[in-house]
Amino acid sequence: MPPTPLTLPEIETLARTAHATQTDKSGHPYTEHLQAVANGVGTRGGDEDQIAAAWLHDAIEDDALTEEWLRDAPLTPRTKAIVLALTKRPGEPPESYAARILSTPGALLVKQSDLAHNANPARLAALDTPTRTRLTHKYAHMRNLLGLPDEPTAEEAANNQN
Repeated sequence: MPPTPLTLPEIETLARTAHATQTDKSGHPYTEHLQAVANGVGTRGGDEDQIAAAWLHDAIEDDALTEEWLRDAPLTPRTKAIVLALTKRPGEPPESYAARILSTPGALLVKQSDLAHNANPARLAALDTPTRTRLTHKYAHMRNLLGLPDEPTAEEAANNQN
């Protein structure tokens, strides 16, 4: 009988520990990004498997955990599949990456939340102009490949709540 899957609090603790020494491009703790993506998945109606995958979506790519760990981890098969779908492979064209996300049930919502946080205008504003421009184009291209609508800017989102 397979082991009982980790709970969401256990997965959060695991992800926070695995990424504890990492920072994002603007020097903030990387765990803030993981928290934002997990929260975004929940806000967008994601289920426990998707929230778990949000916490772990960059773990293999960022060498925080290994693919072998993931294979043997007490996680649901769906969570593992989503994490693997979201793990970019060295030299992989964006079109192949997008196709894998689109073909993996549950992965698109997690990637949508990831892209929304990555492209947050306030987060991008902390970067130098060349990096901000490069990433803005990169994220827009991926949204296009995935068939996702543009996320509202922070100002538009605030206006929509009034």
